[in-house]
Amino acid sequence: MKRLATPLAVLTVGLSPLSPAIGQQPPQAVESTVRTFLERQMQGMPGEPRISVRAFDPANQLPPCAALEPFLPPGTRPWGQLTVGVRCDSPVTWTAYVQAQVQIFGPYLVTTRALRSAEVIREGDIEVREGELTALPDNVLSSPEQALGHLTRFAQAAGAPLRAGSVRLPDVVRRGQTVPILTRGPGFTVSGEGQALSAAAPGERVRIRLGNGQIVQGLVQPDGSVSVDF
Repeated sequence: MKRLATPLAVLTVGLSPLSPAIGQQPPQAVESTVRTFLERQMQGMPGEPRISVRAFDPANQLPPCAALEPFLPPGTRPWGQLTVGVRCDSPVTWTAYVQAQVQIFGPYLVTTRALRSAEVIREGDIEVREGELTALPDNVLSSPEQALGHLTRFAQAAGAPLRAGSVRLPDVVRRGQTVPILTRGPGFTVSGEGQALSAAAPGERVRIRLGNGQIVQGLVQPDGSVSVDF
């Protein structure tokens, strides 16, 4: 995971050197705002999140804020070591940055042996482990059903986490095969047949030559038919 080593930093804007002291921003409110924000970011994510927020400076010189607004700096993912911004617009404008760590723990798939490219994954080729998902590559598969019967896109080492981009469904359309076609357009639906110009799996696009010689492109369905939209 990418680690952000940005130290705690506070930027104050809109303060006059002649302004009287109007109190201090309670650190607990900032920390609670950051934690709640990160908990919302984790909703819908697989696994169990664990969130830790670094203590906000108890000696800060920021005026108390009427409404704290948390945000993530551009390009920041809501997990791993990260920095969360907290913005205040009233009664005085200021922005502070707080360090936090978000970990997600849950199941993931690994290979039990070395697999060749284009090899069918069967029971015994994979196993489920528990661990920190945020420390693994993106899109790691979590259930055997996501991999069994699929083909490897490239060779896999034994014990390697299995990612979504590492597997694909077997081809249901072969090159040269005559396939049923369903053509849809505004106000019409037409069925027919055509010749596949390449092999393809469900969810992939394939070029089809129609009976009149016209070549179209469509989306392969799980039953081997091809959907063409106009």
